[in-house]
Amino acid sequence: MAYLIPIILSLLLGYGLGSIPFGLILTKATGGGDLRSIGSGNIGATNVLRTGKKWLAALTLLLDLMKGLAAVLIAARFFPGCEAIAAAGAFFGHLYPVWLRFEGGKGVATYAGIMFGLFWQGGVVYAVAWIGALILFRISSLSGLIAALCAPIAAYYFGRGDLVPLLIACSLIVFWKHRENIERLLSGNEPRVGSKSK
Repeated sequence: MAYLIPIILSLLLGYGLGSIPFGLILTKATGGGDLRSIGSGNIGATNVLRTGKKWLAALTLLLDLMKGLAAVLIAARFFPGCEAIAAAGAFFGHLYPVWLRFEGGKGVATYAGIMFGLFWQGGVVYAVAWIGALILFRISSLSGLIAALCAPIAAYYFGRGDLVPLLIACSLIVFWKHRENIERLLSGNEPRVGSKSK
């Protein structure tokens, strides 16, 4: 049973870090009110951008990414071999934080963080796909979906087949969390970055 201890600790570590709602905390701390009552109600950087504070949205994105990266790196240091467990914990912690009644973000930034932590090449592919699609289409949800689609493909390409099942699961959940965005994309009603939500 002793072998379960690092697995459990890695999962708890990842979940604890991942469940920190930086967008909500920062918005309240800067006088922006409850982020859940603004725009889409999501706690991620895209919704923080709707407060009109671009720097705050950028900081939220960075911190959401860093908590995923930190979970993997800390696990690598103290629980070697459990990095993927910590990554899964961080990802699900962001999406389903117990502190917010399991209503969290959509996982795109935290996904980037765990990708950089698990294998940097995949993180680069994810970031290039995400930023490139955002520049090209100026639609936040679409760029996140494209990046998520690239994640398991990158793992397979770079010989990290051990990570493919986890990344496929994460990508499917990202698509599930974006199901309303996908409906708007298909109907042509998904707002572009910098424009007002329809």
